[in-house]
Amino acid sequence: MKVLAISGSPRRDGNTDTLIGVAFEVLEERGIETEFVSLAGKTIKTCTACMACTRAPKCVLEDDFDPIFRAMIGADGIIIGSPVYFGSATGEITALLDRAGYVARKNGNLFYRKVGGPVVVARRIGQNFTLAQLLMWFMINGMIVPGSTYWNIAFGSHDIDVLEDEEGVRTIRAFAENIAWLLERLA
Repeated sequence: MKVLAISGSPRRDGNTDTLIGVAFEVLEERGIETEFVSLAGKTIKTCTACMACTRAPKCVLEDDFDPIFRAMIGADGIIIGSPVYFGSATGEITALLDRAGYVARKNGNLFYRKVGGPVVVARRIGQNFTLAQLLMWFMINGMIVPGSTYWNIAFGSHDIDVLEDEEGVRTIRAFAENIAWLLERLA
C-alpha cells in the first residue's frame, strides 16, 4: 500500500510540508509506503479545458504535471496539503487538482475509491473554506475520505511552527491513523 502526499506550498520545508510529515510518521509506523511531492519550484499550468484528455488519460500541456499525475494514479491513498493564501488553497495546488480531476474523470474516474483527504495550515483564519475547497475535489472524484478528531487543520506561519499546535498535530495523526486503518481493511 502506498500513500502519496502533495504539498501545494510554494515554500519547501514549511508548515504544510511539516504537517504532511506528521501524517507520514503514522503511516510509516503502520508499514505503509509513502511518497512526498512538493510543488515548490515546479510549473503547473492552469487547465485550459481543451478536452484533449478525453482522447487519452494524459494532459497535453507541457510542464511538471504528468509525473505527478502518474504518481497519483499509482497511489492507493492521496493526501493534499495546502497553506491558506487569502482564504483559499494555493494556485499551484488548485491548478494541479483541476487538471488531475479533468483527466481522471474523462478517462474512467481514475481516482474512484482511492483513500485520502486534505490537510490545511493557516496563520489565523481561512482553514475551513480551504479544507472544504480541497475536500470537494476528493468527493467529486469518488474518493473515500476518513475523518479525524477535528477538521484536518493546524495553525502556523513564518513565525509560528505548526508543531506548536498540539491539537492540530493530534488531529493529523488521527487522520493518518484512519487512513491506515481504512487501507488495511480495503487491502
